[in-house]
Amino acid sequence: MTTARPDWLPSDTQGPLDDKLGIQITDYTPDRLVATMPVAGNEQPFGLLHGGATCALAESIGSWAAMLHAGPGGTVVGIELNASYLRAATSGLVTAVCTPVRRGRTLATFLIAVNDEAGRPTASARLTCLIRPAR
Repeated sequence: MTTARPDWLPSDTQGPLDDKLGIQITDYTPDRLVATMPVAGNEQPFGLLHGGATCALAESIGSWAAMLHAGPGGTVVGIELNASYLRAATSGLVTAVCTPVRRGRTLATFLIAVNDEAGRPTASARLTCLIRPAR
């Protein structure tokens, strides 16, 4: 179930890279964000989804989750990203599901599971963000 977008969250939270990669948030609640990204246009030379695109998807969705946690006026930056590639994605959309590990006052860590259209895991990532609260 999608939660209404907070009034304070800018409508342009997606940056130019997210737009180029075709990343779209499809669902979010306080404890779960979901986003999709097409494989087409984001492949490496052998026709597989590029690992860098997968990492960008993970960092984007984790940063959005951290932004929601930080609240109005808070600033969020990723400080560590770790990703393991589990299976090649060659077509369709991949779906990333982001859930919190810990959300503290200054640090927040999230797990991001990336699956292909058949629901098979393609990557697993962990993102830690530094949070600067509003002043």
